[in-house]
Amino acid sequence: MTMETVSTAKAHGGTQGVYRHRSTATDTDMTFAVFVPAHDPGERLPVLWFLSGLTCTHANVMDKGEYRRACAEHRVVFVAPDTSPRGEGVADDPEYDMGQGAGFYVDATEAPWTPHFRMRSYIEDELPALIGAEFPVDMERQAITGHSMGGHGALTIGLRHPDRFRSVTAFAPIVAPGQVPWGEKALGGYLGDDRSTWRRYDAVALIEDGARRPDLLVDQGDADQFLGEQLRPELLAAACAAAGIDLTLRMQPGYDHSYLGVSTFMADHVAWAAERLRKAA
Repeated sequence: MTMETVSTAKAHGGTQGVYRHRSTATDTDMTFAVFVPAHDPGERLPVLWFLSGLTCTHANVMDKGEYRRACAEHRVVFVAPDTSPRGEGVADDPEYDMGQGAGFYVDATEAPWTPHFRMRSYIEDELPALIGAEFPVDMERQAITGHSMGGHGALTIGLRHPDRFRSVTAFAPIVAPGQVPWGEKALGGYLGDDRSTWRRYDAVALIEDGARRPDLLVDQGDADQFLGEQLRPELLAAACAAAGIDLTLRMQPGYDHSYLGVSTFMADHVAWAAERLRKAA
């Protein structure tokens, strides 16, 4: 895979870069951001993946997430992919919660989405192979987090791959897409009407079906405008309690769904991941 460097800049002693490559999974160009802290020659660092939410690109967390100081302190590489394939010839929807900017981290099986909307394969397989080859990353020490739709992605990917990810956290995640309007629209559109095929992309359903992790961290603002209808963290709490998963669910007074909350608690999530990545060294 050929990777193009779009830009690089120094930050907190490390390098913030933006990169582009041609994806075989999506059959489109894909852009992603990587922050690499200062490190010794030949040293390989643990990595934290950040999956963004509806309408976002790699740039939202890069511009507003305030992760670089914490990643430099804990010496963790930070990778922020895009949320969907994009460009001419890529299917889209007039609404913000479907199509470009709304890939939901699934591999679509329904027209017109199947040719390009293969974000599960891209995030789980193709991009990690590229990151492992091109950056000083120890792929035995991975963590994942995300916001909103990206929180859904982080939880489901982390639950499907408990041996790969030593830490799984989320900011205001969609925890049960099969039970809320955003998820019903997206999963129905991308995967079809058979709800049994949705369960692999639903954190609550995965836990009900036997997926396990030692622990999870979720930060959720109690002033989030999407809390009651779309996010429903109480469903994740009930599923984790029934399964014996140690969920730290922090309801944050006064915080909404924006990156103001993400940036406020980002350092906590980096530290949480760094502790578990050290244990895995």
